[in-house]
Amino acid sequence: MAGWVVSECSLRPFTAVKIHLKPRPSLPSNTINAFKFKPLPCSSFKVPTLWPKGRNLGGLGLLNVSAPLKVTITSEEDKGKEESAIDGVNNGEFDPGAAPPFKLSDIKAAIPKHCWVKDPWRSMSYVVRDVVVVFGLAAVAAYFNNWFVWPLYWIAQGTMFWALFVLGHDCGHGSFSNNPALNSVAGHLLHSSILVPYHGWRISHRTHHQNHGHVENDESWHPLSEKIYKSLDNATRLLRFTLPFPMLAYPIYLWSRSPGKKGSHFHPDSDLFVPNERKDIITSTACWTAMVGLLAYLSFAMGPMPLLKLYGIPYAIFVMWLDLVTYLHHHGHDEKLPWYRGKVRANVYASSPRNHPCYEWSYLRGGLTTLDRDYGWINNIHHDIGTHVIHHLFPQIPHYHLIEATEAAKPVLGKYYREPKKSGPLPFYLLGILIKSMRKDHYVSDIGDVVYYQTDPQLHGTNKSD
Repeated sequence: MAGWVVSECSLRPFTAVKIHLKPRPSLPSNTINAFKFKPLPCSSFKVPTLWPKGRNLGGLGLLNVSAPLKVTITSEEDKGKEESAIDGVNNGEFDPGAAPPFKLSDIKAAIPKHCWVKDPWRSMSYVVRDVVVVFGLAAVAAYFNNWFVWPLYWIAQGTMFWALFVLGHDCGHGSFSNNPALNSVAGHLLHSSILVPYHGWRISHRTHHQNHGHVENDESWHPLSEKIYKSLDNATRLLRFTLPFPMLAYPIYLWSRSPGKKGSHFHPDSDLFVPNERKDIITSTACWTAMVGLLAYLSFAMGPMPLLKLYGIPYAIFVMWLDLVTYLHHHGHDEKLPWYRGKVRANVYASSPRNHPCYEWSYLRGGLTTLDRDYGWINNIHHDIGTHVIHHLFPQIPHYHLIEATEAAKPVLGKYYREPKKSGPLPFYLLGILIKSMRKDHYVSDIGDVVYYQTDPQLHGTNKSD
């Protein structure tokens, strides 16, 4: 299968380099004693990586990784144990941390070909729809100008700001169109209008997708290690895990990222970026600054209070939507989901886990830890962003094909796909899931290649048995 990478909001093929990594035999802990190992020749498999040029791996490339061809099994009974462990079933129970029995290419093959087609006219129609609604809501609120209308306006307009963000998000992935210039212009207009630095966010979000489910390398809502968690002062811990403060974190993240990481989405010399991305960051920061200047002018022209009611409070609602959705797509499932580590920093992307059991984290395994969510009436408004699993694995699929692509992929995913709970017209049920997760999902162990969230019982007086 040809390897492709999203770069500058478009796809381009990989070049090839060779890196040989020392194999490290590893098997699930409950089956390792059943096997007898002996030296065997290694086979090479191609690993498409999504790392941009200049990153850790020294450029885009297909890696020829040296890995064990097979493990010698001592008996048919042991072979059955090995097969079930790799297929995600241990002792008759599904293990979400086990390597899946399918490849990324198997999922891709199940998705209809037309789901990959991007229609720029259709994408632009959503932009026109959302912009018309945004200005229409503002006009209605300003016309009536009473305290019965304003709260309704704030909720509706904040939700529409979030919808604009999702369309800009599609531009960042290149799923908006195949035209990089159109993606960039539309993305800047959409994101700058809601105070998001387009390229800065696009690049950090690309890092999130490339490393989803990895404890150290993930970028968005990744878990704190126990060491970092315990290094935080009590006030910081409490703010991070006490509502509503985590739901207002996004502007802070843009300026200073998450605990344990450094850099800014606005600074071209940030650790987030490589030197050839400087111009992009300067451009986006300039557009963001222009929007701040426009808001400053409007505050003088119409007064700060009208601007606060028309823009400021909806912006805060938008931030809450963004933090809520992005958090719950990676947290809050009834069963604890794994987070991974691994010394291999390449995105183990195309080869079957059966061929490389020594790697805990892979692009596929990390992507399978994401969750779909149902938002009721909001699904259509925010462009089906709740269909998140397939989006994370294949971000180049346009949002208007995600539901069909997900349905086609379910037979392949099997138990690795977690059916979302059905929402009522409005997704109030998600608040209960959010509160429960904030009380239980605090940190992960400093050691281990497959880890799960642990609870600090002293933070909220939480009982460990909860």
